[in-house]
Amino acid sequence: MAVPNSQQISESVESFLDHLTHERRLSPRTRESYARDLRAAAAWLAQQKIASWGHFTQQQVRHYIASRHRQGYSPKSLHRELSSLRSLYNYLLRENRVEANPALGVRAPKVRRKLPTTLDVDQLNQLLSIDDNSPIGLRDLAIMELFYSSGVRLAELIALDINHLDLNEQIVEVTGKGAKTRLLPVGRKAVEAIRAWLKVRGELARDEETALFVGVRGRRISRSTIQKQLHEWSVRQGAPRNVHPHLLRHSFASHLLESSGDLRAVQELLGHANISTTQIYTHLDFQHLSEVYDKAHPRAKKRSD
Repeated sequence: MAVPNSQQISESVESFLDHLTHERRLSPRTRESYARDLRAAAAWLAQQKIASWGHFTQQQVRHYIASRHRQGYSPKSLHRELSSLRSLYNYLLRENRVEANPALGVRAPKVRRKLPTTLDVDQLNQLLSIDDNSPIGLRDLAIMELFYSSGVRLAELIALDINHLDLNEQIVEVTGKGAKTRLLPVGRKAVEAIRAWLKVRGELARDEETALFVGVRGRRISRSTIQKQLHEWSVRQGAPRNVHPHLLRHSFASHLLESSGDLRAVQELLGHANISTTQIYTHLDFQHLSEVYDKAHPRAKKRSD
């Protein structure tokens, strides 16, 4: 067995990190992430008496990732570590220091997709039963109603101008990821809330401001203001959990899918490029159906005697 050359292994890592800084011009934070991953791998090579990066086989890469998994590293972290190894080997191949990339074809454990939390209809009715006719109160209610009515993203809502709305037709035009626009329906309650807000908007908005929603300084409302206001309303209205824009979007998608069962339509409304992103809501729907089944089906009910 070849004797490991720890200095050579370390020098290869440092050379690659310099490449990231000076050629690829990655941020110091990203560089440090690569450094942490690769130094951990280098330490494992030395521990296993593997002579160099060129002697690191695909099977050994699998053993390394498995060892990290046993140490408690998450699948997400292991995906990142494998990506760092692949990038290092691409660099070493370019420099003719190795003959193959052993990290190719090695998979990390699957990342478990976390199901989004939602509010049920009663909880949403409680949240949206706001009795505050101040400009701020009317604005915030219109914002929350639009989130839940149309499932818009936070950035999409912030970017809305008044002329993006047609309240008579009850539609709104939003610009989503990749600068793609889509038309969304606006529910009756949201239309009512937006009309009420527009009547007092001039008390806050500057004359030349085109944004639908504005802050106290009269300019387009900020992300942090919306998040702060939704949190405060969740406390004031006694919501069971902290309310944030994505919670309302998740609730919109879950309730719509539960009622319609039309996954493609929900995908279009949410602006998802890939239906696999939307399919997470089918898991929520199945959970609901399972609960109904357990309570109602004669063969599923637990005997009380």
